[in-house]
Amino acid sequence: MHQSDMELRMEGKGPRSRSRRSWIWNQFFVIEEYAGPEPVLIGRLHTDMDRNDGRTKYVLRGEGAGSVFVIDEKTGNIHVTKPLDREEKDEYRLIATATDRQTDRALEPSSQFIIRVQDINDNPPVFDEGPYSAMVPEMANIGTSIIQVTATDADDPTYGNSAKLVYTLVQGQQYFSVDPQTGILRTAVPDMDRETQDQYLVVLQAKDMGGHLGGLSGTTTVTVRLTDVNDNPPRFTQSMWSFSVSELAIPGAEIGRISATDADLGENAKLDYTILEGETGDTFNITGVNQEAVITLNKAVDYESRSSYSFSVEVLNPIVDPRFLRRGPFKDRASIRVAVLDADEPPRFSRARYHMDVSENCPPACTVGRVSAVDPDTDARRFSIDPQSDPEALFRITPDTGLITTAMELDREREHWHNITVIATQRDNPSQVSRVLVAIETLDLNDNAPELDRQYTTALNPTYFFRLSLSIFVFSPILFFSHRPLKNPLPL
Repeated sequence: MHQSDMELRMEGKGPRSRSRRSWIWNQFFVIEEYAGPEPVLIGRLHTDMDRNDGRTKYVLRGEGAGSVFVIDEKTGNIHVTKPLDREEKDEYRLIATATDRQTDRALEPSSQFIIRVQDINDNPPVFDEGPYSAMVPEMANIGTSIIQVTATDADDPTYGNSAKLVYTLVQGQQYFSVDPQTGILRTAVPDMDRETQDQYLVVLQAKDMGGHLGGLSGTTTVTVRLTDVNDNPPRFTQSMWSFSVSELAIPGAEIGRISATDADLGENAKLDYTILEGETGDTFNITGVNQEAVITLNKAVDYESRSSYSFSVEVLNPIVDPRFLRRGPFKDRASIRVAVLDADEPPRFSRARYHMDVSENCPPACTVGRVSAVDPDTDARRFSIDPQSDPEALFRITPDTGLITTAMELDREREHWHNITVIATQRDNPSQVSRVLVAIETLDLNDNAPELDRQYTTALNPTYFFRLSLSIFVFSPILFFSHRPLKNPLPL
């Protein structure tokens, strides 16, 4: 405990007389949290007017006077009555007075002095904003700044090293470093891979006394999360896929699904799929959905024309970070084989519609024409005429050859056109049927003489009669009339 004397001195002649007076004193100090015997002497007031005869009385007024601090009226000794905390109040301002006990007259003018509470290192550093959370890109360069942590110390920063802080790492030294003065946390290695470990718990310590032995310390944690960068190329989960599709499948039908992986996240894991040009034409399509792609049929396939397809597909990242191209091309290829499955198909007519003609009055079994059909799966097929389309059975068809003939004479004047339906049926599977329309035109022959629709009678002169003769000229639709006088007119 430091003690100080504050003296009141008077220069001059004679008792209690002076030509000049002054307080001479030093600043008093009391160590905070002092746990010695109470009360504790911290200093002494004294004036040279005091003759040690008991007439001088010392009085103390101001902050804490009479409670925290007490003074011995006779000796001027000042005592503190309880431990003080500098962090609550670091100084006290008091007023000292020396009076004559008998006359109560001031021997000196009152004077103000200060008692300062001297700091001790009794407060550890505190991280007011901890625990912390921060993010840094994976694969960041060494020394990349992550976050700055700050601790405070309630001790006196102007006295000693009680509030001088030094930052150190308690956990995480393998991957991170911290600036001892500023508390800035940085990366210490260049290859932190999010796909291997995406989160780190770092423990930091702030220690006062400049980090020396005996200093107090406080700790906090920083949860460091690695954000994703595009450092992983896509890879197919298989190098080859095999699928099959029926030749009856319609465009848009799904052939199969393939998949690729990318260890990155979000946009960095976006994949584009492509069928390499020139290998299948436009027979197939591919559409990517997340990390899966769907192969669909773009146009019909025919087993009899081509029984299988082999082609390559490619997957790639549309956005690539040049820093990581050393890891290899950010794309991959796989092989696809599609087998076309044969289906039992109905016969196919060579035309979508047939037009034939036959002359009227042609005798039965007169040839009209021929239809043809091919069965992709077998040559065993037979032809027939749908009876509903030929209810009078005017025509016949040879089952094996498709030759159509007449079953009776046709009369154009009765019916000019005949529309029949020909059926081609697979012999070993009657359910496989195809139909085609055959339009048969009946050609006209000159087989009808012209006739007047009624008899005509006229008299131009009572003595003259006329005969109308109707002449038909072949290949001409015009009728010519002539007249001459009759010697022997026909009776009416």
